[in-house]
Order: sequence, then structure tokens, then C-alpha cells
Amino acid sequence: MSLDPELASRPSAAIAGATEPNEGGFVRGLGLVSSTMIVMGSMIGSGIFIVSAEISRLVGTPGLLMTVWLLTGFMTLAGALCYGELAAAMPAAGGQYVYLRESLGPLFGFLYGWTLFLVIQTGTIAAVAIAFAKFTGELLPWVSSSHWLFLWGHWGPVDFGVNTLELVAIGSIALLTYLNMRGVRTGAWVQNVFTAAKVLALAGLILIGVFIARNATAVAANFHNFWSGRTEFGPVTGWSWHNLYRTVSGHTVMVSTLTLVFIALVGSLFSSDAWNNITFTAGEVKNPRRNIPLSLALGTAIVTILYLLANLAYLNVLPLVGSSSATSVIGRGIQYASEDRVATAMVSVVLGHGGAVLMAIAILISCFGCTNGLILAGARVYYAMARDRLFFQRVGELHSRRRVPTMGLVVQGIWAALLCLSGTYNQLLEYVMFSVFLFYILTILGLFVLRWKRPEMPRPYRAFAYPVLPILYLAAAICFDVQLLRFLPQYTGAGLLLVLVGVPVFYLWRHLGRGTVTPQPSA
Repeated sequence: MSLDPELASRPSAAIAGATEPNEGGFVRGLGLVSSTMIVMGSMIGSGIFIVSAEISRLVGTPGLLMTVWLLTGFMTLAGALCYGELAAAMPAAGGQYVYLRESLGPLFGFLYGWTLFLVIQTGTIAAVAIAFAKFTGELLPWVSSSHWLFLWGHWGPVDFGVNTLELVAIGSIALLTYLNMRGVRTGAWVQNVFTAAKVLALAGLILIGVFIARNATAVAANFHNFWSGRTEFGPVTGWSWHNLYRTVSGHTVMVSTLTLVFIALVGSLFSSDAWNNITFTAGEVKNPRRNIPLSLALGTAIVTILYLLANLAYLNVLPLVGSSSATSVIGRGIQYASEDRVATAMVSVVLGHGGAVLMAIAILISCFGCTNGLILAGARVYYAMARDRLFFQRVGELHSRRRVPTMGLVVQGIWAALLCLSGTYNQLLEYVMFSVFLFYILTILGLFVLRWKRPEMPRPYRAFAYPVLPILYLAAAICFDVQLLRFLPQYTGAGLLLVLVGVPVFYLWRHLGRGTVTPQPSA
């Protein structure tokens, strides 16, 4: 990114009906540190402690495991650097919704907000809250999915009732929703404390694995055979540009190694997602033209480095290749760590059961902080939609004293709680990864559209290495979505259908007179 100092120092411009005047609007209470903490806190949840097991089963070698995380880091950082230009040019509450509305039109903004509310944001909140409850169950056996308080019946794979696991998950959502209703500074304080705690926990994990407790057997197995290993289907040796038989999502298919890497990105990209949440809160960031782009760059870069070092720590302590029938932690390796809890397995090798308990507590902190960041940011998008008359009017109102979108927080919390009870949130997240990147692709395309359509727009930050970096990001993201369509149609088809259903909903809403959008020109 390049910076125009004069533009960066100017007050924020009003963007198309989404930015409030000083009187009666949002309170700008988030500085650079808090903004960066929201980026990092929204990214770091439970994924980094778990998904490397599934990735290892897919790719089969230490080299390809690290390749997946390197490609994830590149895509995440590149996307953040591109978003920096949009965030600086349009520092308005709603973030990505505003960028899509301004570049491609109200329909695309609505489709993003529609999908975000139904699945992307609320589904992620539900899933991370359930992960929080699961690790609570490691410490309190009473918290369990098999401990039903009410069980009314079954419909296919879905159980209708409330168990203690769901109760704890819903309780965490309710508590964090309430705290964020107290004001943005309260939400930011919670975010800063828990993000600092989980970054320290992740740093401790890295310190143990990389510098203190290297396992000579694991090091020899992983680094002397860096590009060789074994998947569930058979042995793997290095890269292959011709077709190989591999097991993908329970089915044996013919894929190249590069294709397999893109399929394996599902878990790592999900673990690195939600970095864009800071753009949703732009109306509450001090000096947003400077602080939002910087927080995007700093937050994603720091988390990317931590994730790469965490996987290096895993490889230093546990062999990647393992056996599902083994009884020891070392024998199961990274591939078959119990319940895929790779971090817990790694720490238990070094510190025993006490270490596993400490790791469980660290993951609890991580999940709690991640949920807070998602709750804080998501309601701002629905607020911006309501201001454009594309969502319920009450959601577009701020609390008279605390200046937060109280009704948006409540509606978001209720829907996330219902997803916790549905029992289908994991499937919803798999469905939505295609949709998440579809909107990332559209937003980066919007960057090009705005450069052409509105060259006069103030751009205190410009995307780094434009147009090369945005083009590289688009190529990687399109390749990812295409591979998902090819090999995981049962997930991506549902995600695409969810987006398309939003088209008639948009026109119906406007036909009913609720969504006549009349954006004002930006200052």
C-alpha cells in the first residue's frame, strides 16, 4: 500500500448513506491497537489447533502441509492489502457490504449481507461457540452433547432439544452479546484482553514445539522425508502434475497434487478467515483512513506468521504420518490426533495430562475472544443494510446513549443461538466457504471497477503492487472456488443456492417498498 499523507490526515468522507454525522452517530472509540486486535481476534479461533489433522490426511506430507499454510497466508495477506484501499476510500459502517454496493450495485451488497446474516457470520459465531462448549466439556464432564436437558424428537440427523453443550454455547453468545450492547469500548476491552491472552497461548505453544521440546524421532520422520508421506489411500512422494488417486471427502477421485492443495485449503482458509470484520466497524474506528488499512496489514501478517510457526511446532514434536489404530499420541501422529486436537496432543507429549488441560484452557480463551470479535463486527453490516432500507428498520437504529446497534446485536444473537440448536452448523460452514470466497472475488473485482468508474474518489491508501497483487489473489481465489465446485459439489452447491435465493428476496423487498436505495455521492 502507498500512502498519501495529506489525504490520510483528512476527516472521513460520508459514504453513500452509510456514515453517520458526528452528532447522533457511532462513537469512534477504536484506535489502531484495538482495530488490530479485532483483526487478530476474529481470525484466531479453534481452527489452528485442529484443522492441521484433516489437512495432513489429505496431502500426506510435511512439505505439502506447510505449502497449504503458506498459500493460505499469501491469500489472506493479499486480500487484506487489497481491502486496505477500499477501507481507506470508504470508511463507513458495513465495510464489505458498502464496497460491493458502491462498486457493483445494491443487489450485490444485499446478497453479501443476506448470506452473512443467514450463515457466514451467525454460523461462524455458532460453530466457534460450540467449540468453546466442547473444550469446556474437557474440564467439566457435565457439559456434553449427550447430556440432554430436553429431547423432543428426531428428524433425520437432527435432534430437537437442548443439551448442556448447546446451553453453554448459547450462554456464551448471550453474555458476549450483552457485553457488546454496553458500548463499543466495552466490546473492544473484552477483545483486547482475550486476543492478548490467546496470542500469548499460541506463542507459548510455538516456544515449546520449536525451541524447547523437539522430538528427535518426529524431526527425523518429518524433515528427512519432507516431501514424502502417506495419505489414507496410499503413499505419496513429492509433487505430481499427473493424476493420482486420492481420497477426498470420503470418495476416491483422480486429482493432481496442486488440485489437492487447493481442496485442502478449506480448513486453513476457514481458520484464517474473518480478517475483514474490522471493516464492518469502520464507523467506530479513530482516523479510519489510516488505522483500518494498517490494522488489516498488521493483523493478518502477525497471525500468518503465528500459524506457520504453530505448524512447524507440531512437526517438531509429532510425526505427521500416523495410524488411526495406534494407542499412543506419537503413534497416532498429526494425521490421527484424538478428535483432531493436534495442539492438545502436542502439549500432552511434552507436559502430560496437565499440559493437555492447560491447552484446553488456552483454546477456551481463543474461542471466547473469537466469538466476541465476530459478534462485535457482524451487527454493523445489518445496521448499514437497514440504513439502506434493505433490512428491518429497527436494526438501523443506534442506542441513544451507548451508540451501538442494539437491535442488530440482539437479532444476530438470536439467530446464532438457533443455529447452535439446529445441529447443522458444521455443514453450514462447509457450505458457505464457497460463498465466502465468491464475495471476496466480487469485492476485489469491485476494486478494479471503482478505479475505472470513480477515479476521483479519495484514495489515501492504494493497493500494494496494483494490479499484479489483486490479479494474483483473484487467480488463487477463483481456482479455490472452481476446485470446490468440481470435487465438493454437495457443499458448494448448497452455498451457491443460498446466494441465488437472495436475488428474488432482494427484488421482493424492493417491490414491497422497503428497499429503495438512494445513495448519496461521497464527499
